Amino acid sequence: MKVVRAEIIAIGDELLYGQIVDTNSHWISQELDLMGVKVVRKTTIGDDRKDILAAFSAAESRADLILITGGLGPTRDDLTKPLLAEYFSCPIIEVPEAVKAVSDFFQRRGREMTPLNILQGHLPACCTYVPNEVGTAPGMWFERNGTYWMSMPGVPHEMKKLMKDFVLPQLPKIFPLPVIFHRVIKTVGIGESWLADLISDWENALPQNIRLAYLPSLGHVKLRLTGFGTSKPELEKAVEDQITLVLPKIEKYVYGYDSETLETAIAKLLKDQKKTIALAESCSGGYISHLITSVAGSSTYFQGAIVPYHNQFKTALLGVKEETLAQYGAVSEETVREMAAGVRDTFNADFGLSSSGIAGPDGGSDEKPVGTVWIACAYGDQIETKKLQLTQDRALNIQLTGVAVLNLLRICISNK
Repeated sequence: MKVVRAEIIAIGDELLYGQIVDTNSHWISQELDLMGVKVVRKTTIGDDRKDILAAFSAAESRADLILITGGLGPTRDDLTKPLLAEYFSCPIIEVPEAVKAVSDFFQRRGREMTPLNILQGHLPACCTYVPNEVGTAPGMWFERNGTYWMSMPGVPHEMKKLMKDFVLPQLPKIFPLPVIFHRVIKTVGIGESWLADLISDWENALPQNIRLAYLPSLGHVKLRLTGFGTSKPELEKAVEDQITLVLPKIEKYVYGYDSETLETAIAKLLKDQKKTIALAESCSGGYISHLITSVAGSSTYFQGAIVPYHNQFKTALLGVKEETLAQYGAVSEETVREMAAGVRDTFNADFGLSSSGIAGPDGGSDEKPVGTVWIACAYGDQIETKKLQLTQDRALNIQLTGVAVLNLLRICISNK
């Protein structure tokens, strides 16, 4: 089956200046991927006639579907419509249906329509008019030599409406599309290269129609399996079979699948076991509590938290011994052990979690450089601890500490 190739062209100086982030291309790529269309290139260009025409020509030479966003406003700097007319060698004409749609749009909102706004209903004679029900700039659909074009406004909700109502339903009618099935395995506590080494034999033996992608993010690595074929049930089974094969190698690092997050995975574990948690956050400053409480229903398992930034509150609120702080310091295994046990007892929780470290950029020493963090989890008669050696970046260290603490909790809950 021939691969359907698509190119996305985003037009506007504001995109190149960084004044607006191009979320449109990201969204379009995801939707096309679900349809089995391969995006081969994304191009961002400014409001320049020569560059836009060159982008049109290059895209037509390599793509079956070209999706354009932006440059459809009524002002002189909006060049997409006149340049599409020039590129396809056809005049711009008044489309009465489009003019009426623009007029009705303004009338519904009690606004006066200017002569410039009326021009929104003037379109290249060689395009198919596609109504924009949520804006004033219509969509324009072209076809030439087997390549299909759609020009859409850059306003995200207008673009999405046109994609969902017109473009995506058109694709199966004009292209023979393959079936694509994705499954994502979420891992934590192992780096990308170590993970790749661990599963290299399995990866090398994957069937030809199943591909693996490593998607690393902050403290996590996602494994995305993508199956290609003609039958979705067969693909689902083939991908699930491969997950069954690889899982014994990586099970202790796996916390979930697809859209599941570490926070939601932990929520499920705690609810299933009817357990509760409490937090004592020093260097993480409440960030882990934020992660926990971002999950709806967290009140069923989250007892509370203390942020004892100063040592006197580690002693007064958590019962950390003054001699422990004097001998070992706030950033030590001994201190986080007492913090974890203290917060567990204070809130009458099943699990007590603690963090203490040097987030930076200042405060480090030769013995304890910036990025040194100790974390602990107290449960039953056990206390698990871990030392982290992180970065020089404060915000990054806080986030990485959050991931590490949640993973330590996951390990303790799961007895892994």
